[in-house]
Amino acid sequence: MTDGGPKGFDLARLLAERGAERYELHTKYLNHQLPRMLHTIGFDKVYERAEGAYFWDADGQDYLDMLAGFGVMGLGRHHPVVRKALHDVLDASLADLTRFDCQPLPGLLAEKLLAHSPHLDRVFFGNSGTEAVETALKFARYATGRPRVLYCTHAFHGLTTGSLSVNGESGFRDGFAPLLPDTAVPLGDLAALERELKRGDVAALIVEPIQGKGVHEAPPGYLLAAQQLLHRHKALLIADEVQTGLGRTGDFYAYQHDEGVEPDLVCVAKALSGGYVPVGATLGKEWIFKKVYSSMDRVLVHSASFGSNAQAMAAGLAVLSVMEDEEIVANARVTGELLRSRLAALVDRYELLHDVRGRGLMVGIEFGKPSSMRLRGRWTMLQTARKGLFAQMVVVPLLQKHRILTQVSGDHLEVIKLIPPLTIGEREVDRFVEAFTAVMDDAHGGGGLMWDFGKTLVKQAVANR
Repeated sequence: MTDGGPKGFDLARLLAERGAERYELHTKYLNHQLPRMLHTIGFDKVYERAEGAYFWDADGQDYLDMLAGFGVMGLGRHHPVVRKALHDVLDASLADLTRFDCQPLPGLLAEKLLAHSPHLDRVFFGNSGTEAVETALKFARYATGRPRVLYCTHAFHGLTTGSLSVNGESGFRDGFAPLLPDTAVPLGDLAALERELKRGDVAALIVEPIQGKGVHEAPPGYLLAAQQLLHRHKALLIADEVQTGLGRTGDFYAYQHDEGVEPDLVCVAKALSGGYVPVGATLGKEWIFKKVYSSMDRVLVHSASFGSNAQAMAAGLAVLSVMEDEEIVANARVTGELLRSRLAALVDRYELLHDVRGRGLMVGIEFGKPSSMRLRGRWTMLQTARKGLFAQMVVVPLLQKHRILTQVSGDHLEVIKLIPPLTIGEREVDRFVEAFTAVMDDAHGGGGLMWDFGKTLVKQAVANR
């Protein structure tokens, strides 16, 4: 006992005593630019609790989450089945991570995952999406004996050095060279792909069936044609389903929208975690795994200290069970179509709204140059300062006035990406569409608050140059 209080760690007490310091602590000890950015755009909220597709602040006001932690919260926050699974696995006091035994949970989760990709045979479990990509890159290079991996312009596959080498956004790559010897090709450009394959040194093409940056879908037939080209040149197809997988696009995997597509390696993560325990998985064909793990001498040639841990495996198994029991994939397809169709109906109504696209509950809303002189001058002012400011002007009032959390879909893009929990329904669609309509009415009516905030963003953009 000290000072009359109990000894030991007390999480509730720590949060009660220090929780109000959250932004100051982050500024002092972590990435100092994050709180600065949040303060600038008015996103410096204090959320007290969360459940499903909602947050609540200290005043009891609810906020609709249309971001899902960048897709991690596929089942929303604190799903009771996943919570129970984690309580159960902790209470079981398993002999986890001995490193020299074979626990049942990894095998059971691999079996469940592979049931959704019957052409694949084995799974490697890591801890994140970027680790899943790193695994696929290593396995493809080793299995083919070739050094180069192709990727698509505007792709995002992670930020560790290997995955950064196949990241199509220069803003992430700048200053981190030299990277691995990889080459970008435009999404959908089969001629460019074939030109690179003819050089004879390509191990694989890695592709997001729907790119997160800008929400651009591979053209119909592209993945199948690319797969055929790759196999003809003895190269592999890697599908990055880290964000698009596990029902996000209305099928279990997004590559399944094109009949006949059977990637050699598939990367998943995010929603498999249930929002609790980081997990990544790389699914692949038998011959690839057997080539990598070709002898007992190579048994640990690729491994992860926390890979296949019991908590992550339990969370993954619970997630897949909920997806089946609650028909999550079908809900994403039906609710996504409702959301997309209602937003698409607004394109002819607002000259600043140019396109609504996507699949399932992965929706991109694109803004563009207006036709009227009245709005064109304001649009030009924003574009001159920094491309992407108008989309940010929409995101901010959605949060500030309507308590809906969204994101701009990449730097210098006039696109908002919606990736809500896959459990949302008509009520959440109604709330978002009504709020978005109000924000667009404000923008087209010359609403002072919105455009005044635009001037603030312009000043900030100029100051950061």
